[in-house]
Amino acid sequence: MKTAVFPGSFDPITTGHAELVRRAVPLFDKIVVAVGVNSQKKYLFPLEQRLAWLNEVFADEPTVEVSSFEGLTAHFCNEIGARYLLRGLRNASDFDYEKTISQLNDIVGEGLETVFLISQPAFSHISSTIVREIIKGGGDATPFLPEGVKV
Repeated sequence: MKTAVFPGSFDPITTGHAELVRRAVPLFDKIVVAVGVNSQKKYLFPLEQRLAWLNEVFADEPTVEVSSFEGLTAHFCNEIGARYLLRGLRNASDFDYEKTISQLNDIVGEGLETVFLISQPAFSHISSTIVREIIKGGGDATPFLPEGVKV
């Protein structure tokens, strides 16, 4: 079974995240959208809320599961038997960062393969960081959030 993990904080999930997972569904038998929990990081939304949003967004995708984990992503992948990481690339900066991480994950994850999908132009400007700033500033983030995600 070809299982991929799409890790992130999803604080909050964006239309770009959702679109990327939906594009990847035909490539894998199962995709685990996994919320990485870092006790040193301050999140805008609690873990339970982020998991609920992910479950809502992907309720119509039977091969997409939602989970959370602590520690290294590569270790989580090994624990659940995933041999692939799914990552999105919006720009050249993302590529440089993700390339380095993928090379480290290959070593730490004992052959864990990273699959990159390039963001569609309509989503390449969207990031959780920017969406959080819009929310904190009292703006309307609705255009950047998947249906079912209300903040």
